[in-house]
Amino acid sequence: MTRTFTALETAGAWMLGLLWALPLAYAVWTAFHPSEFSTHFVPTAPLTLENFLKAWAAAPFARYFVNTILLVTMILAAQLVLCTLAAYAFARFTFRGREIAFLLVLVQLMIMPDVLIVENYRTMSRLGILDSLLAIGLPYMASAFGIFLLRQTFKTVPKELDEAARVEGAGALEVLWKVYVPLARPVYVAYALVSVSYHWNNFLWPLIVTNSVNSRPLTVGLQVFSSGDQGVDWSIITAATLMTSGPLLIAFLLFQRQFVQSFMRAGIR
Repeated sequence: MTRTFTALETAGAWMLGLLWALPLAYAVWTAFHPSEFSTHFVPTAPLTLENFLKAWAAAPFARYFVNTILLVTMILAAQLVLCTLAAYAFARFTFRGREIAFLLVLVQLMIMPDVLIVENYRTMSRLGILDSLLAIGLPYMASAFGIFLLRQTFKTVPKELDEAARVEGAGALEVLWKVYVPLARPVYVAYALVSVSYHWNNFLWPLIVTNSVNSRPLTVGLQVFSSGDQGVDWSIITAATLMTSGPLLIAFLLFQRQFVQSFMRAGIR
């Protein structure tokens, strides 16, 4: 009975994995073959890179890549600084209203970002920064999830280490930098992976707040590219899709062991 259940469970996992990989397999097949082979599978079909060349020439993907890299770097840097300082305050300092403030942070975890799109747009308009990378990243620079995750991690650090550092004359920020941050490095790696992948693929808010090539990230640029009036060429569209998602896929394949270990160690803490 146990063996049968295990076999069914394994078969179900393989089936779900194949279903998940099927769209990616279709995109790879279509992108590397001429357009006449996009709707039927022929093992002897010729391989080509022409679709990637056409996609690269048809839209300013170089600019989209630069915008996206600048965007995710800016958001991650701001999140690491703000979340670290806020988490350290919640974990190790006692001040009036601390519990209420932390409760408000937890409430933000239950609010979907899409609910705040209208108010965020009004705020960006009043600040006069619409159609800019700053407008895309500003609503995400203070992450409730990051504050909660780092606060829980900092609370596991023995207070003896904190007290020993203060006896040696270290100030609050020095203790944070030399004691808490190094011990939380796996958690920082795990959070950075989540943040970069989320904002690399974020679509709705950048679509609303941008309207020019100078500020569009890859996701919005791909949508504008694929909705042209000249018709749909799936070979070129899938080639563009692979170009935009390729960096994340390559990074995962190269560093998958580090990815898994970081998430496991973060979960254990």
